[in-house]
Amino acid sequence: MIIIPKTFFHTSTSIFHISNPNKFHSSQKYIFEEFKEEKLYIYIYIYMDPQRRPTPSHGSNNTVRAAIMAVVMVVFAGYIFLWTMVPTNPYRQTWLPELRLKTASTYFGTNQGANYLVFPFPVLFIAVFGSVYLHLGKKSSDNHTKGAKGENRLGIWKRPVIMKGLGIVSRVELAFFLMFIALLVWSFATYLRISFANITPKSAAKSGEKVWEAKLESAALRLGLVGNIALSFLFFPVTRGSSVLPLFGLTSEGSVKYHIWLGHMVMALFTAHGLSYIIYWAVTHEISEMLKWETTGVSNVAGELSLVAGVILWATTFRRIRRKMFELFFYTHHLYILFVFFFVLHVGISYTTIMLPGFFLFMIDRYLRFLQSRRGVRLMSARVLPCQTLELNFSKTKGLSYTPTSIMFINIPSISKMQWHPFTITSSSGLESDKLSVIIKGEGSWSNKLYHLLSSASSLDRLDVSIEGPYGPSSTDFLRHDLLVMVSGGSGITPFISIIRELIHTSDTMNRKIPEILLISSFKNSNDLTILDLVLPIFGAPSKLSNLGLQIEAYVTREKQPTTHEKKTIRTIWFKPNPSDAPITPILGQNNWLWLGAIISSSFIIYLILIGVVTRYYIYPIDHNTNKIYSSVSRSLLHILFICIGIVIAATGAFLWNKNENGRESMQIQNMEGATPMASPNSLYYNAERELESLPQESLSQCINVHYGERPDLKRFLFERKESSVGVLVCGPKKMRHEVANICSSGLAANLHFESISFSW
Repeated sequence: MIIIPKTFFHTSTSIFHISNPNKFHSSQKYIFEEFKEEKLYIYIYIYMDPQRRPTPSHGSNNTVRAAIMAVVMVVFAGYIFLWTMVPTNPYRQTWLPELRLKTASTYFGTNQGANYLVFPFPVLFIAVFGSVYLHLGKKSSDNHTKGAKGENRLGIWKRPVIMKGLGIVSRVELAFFLMFIALLVWSFATYLRISFANITPKSAAKSGEKVWEAKLESAALRLGLVGNIALSFLFFPVTRGSSVLPLFGLTSEGSVKYHIWLGHMVMALFTAHGLSYIIYWAVTHEISEMLKWETTGVSNVAGELSLVAGVILWATTFRRIRRKMFELFFYTHHLYILFVFFFVLHVGISYTTIMLPGFFLFMIDRYLRFLQSRRGVRLMSARVLPCQTLELNFSKTKGLSYTPTSIMFINIPSISKMQWHPFTITSSSGLESDKLSVIIKGEGSWSNKLYHLLSSASSLDRLDVSIEGPYGPSSTDFLRHDLLVMVSGGSGITPFISIIRELIHTSDTMNRKIPEILLISSFKNSNDLTILDLVLPIFGAPSKLSNLGLQIEAYVTREKQPTTHEKKTIRTIWFKPNPSDAPITPILGQNNWLWLGAIISSSFIIYLILIGVVTRYYIYPIDHNTNKIYSSVSRSLLHILFICIGIVIAATGAFLWNKNENGRESMQIQNMEGATPMASPNSLYYNAERELESLPQESLSQCINVHYGERPDLKRFLFERKESSVGVLVCGPKKMRHEVANICSSGLAANLHFESISFSW
């Protein structure tokens, strides 16, 4: 209620700023300010709803999102149903011919129009509408908190299961994995049943073959068809900026395991496909078929080149090779370009449209990542720990927001121009609005070189760094729990630091209860305990952590008692600003999801227009000339070219538009940093030997209990908790993850909700 007399307009006024109205009790009305100035009286009544009721716009957003999700799920169900029908006679003999008849045109040809409608369109429809759904979700008041209702009903399906060869999976993941295997088996069995029915001794004799030889050729072909089903889904999990994954509650990092599973399936089926044909040609004395590259139809040589590239790539993906020779794995994995390129030339563009949508979305994401990585970012400082660990602090714009457990890919040209490595972001975009931090543990050759570079440098004033990301979940649901138990081993603590910092921000700004936190960390040596000093940021941490309910149980497993060596401090290195470097900005701006949807739709439309014009006025006249047929290889190359042109035009336009918008904010940040003493070019080592004696660090030290010469009793920690909902997160070595998963899946405690965070795939 506000009462303002007419004299208000003729008197001096005062402006009052509410710094933190959430400190008031939220269920009552208060007179926040009352003052008298001449004949001016102002009474301001504030009502704070403890449940933070959504505004009408939020309610409208949620309604629209529900409608979009309903439509998307219908389309997705139809897409899956389509895959089950593709091998059957009704689809091949009735549905597809009729669809081709209705979509035949001189712009796309007899078959291509139907192929676009059946396979790419549903996926691109889901991707575009998913972008709108996620954009509306960013404005929703409950985007980062989900209710616990329904969790209990689905709890049994989310319990972890340890499967040999698959690792830790939930029952939901296991169910979908088995259903996908069932789809492959169903497709292969249906293909064989229909094709073998037409192979008889009489039909085989006409072609000069034995029955088993004819069946071998048929089985070889069908293995390739089934392999293409797995290939169609292969690139979805590694499309980092995808709108499809977060639409179904997935992240690119958490979905890498699906990519691994699908990759093994693809290569196993395609290898069996190739070997079966080689055996068939050998027994029928037609081995010369391996050297044929037909002008129209299937090209055998292109298929063999694709298979060779795929097998070399596949051989380096097995865990032992990948972990011990990462660089070999990293570089050979780029053979996917040759694998896909020769695959297109092998089967032709008409059949390629089956796997096109997943790869099309991957290409858009890959090009956007390329654009983002071209510009160096502003590295503000580095904290060097005595335990082979670094914290890198980057400048960022306030418009860049991300959720806890997000990751960012980093490239440092002075170490390797080609290698990109993912690291967990430990900062909170709310608590540290102008800074982004990552922690890097020296556990490989690349990270050890970086640590040596910074720890031994005496005159290093800047470091060139490029980034891709951040990437992370579109929302988190940590607030639905009464308690969060975080179990980490070594550098596995890094994603939990981001969660703790986010909860610090939430407790300080939002008027709602947050869960208590129990962090159980295991370290090999006492030097590693210094990682705990990074739980709080350099700036922005509250002086008291009592409201957070944080308890840290740290275990040093290889030392029986505290070492008596002199305490080693954390050294902070401040880098000089460089005009060529810029703060990290969202590549597509604040409305990144809408821009992504626009890029997906416009790039595909550009591709359709270009290929339609060329087909109508160039390819079509040649194909209808009785003396000449346009080469399928040339046709495929034109499609590849126009797909790339469409992506480059749409993505570059969106990137440049948002680059100009981000440039103004970046310039303001750079000007402010230039005037800040701590970022002054003259202060190379600012507070270099900083003793952690600030009030926040003192509060943090009171929350830490250190245990030497033992390992944590995880069963005791988990089973003794009686809260109604306990979120259990684990990140660390495989043995630790499996131990926690077994405890949570035992069924002895119904209040435990498990989630594994693994970056060691």
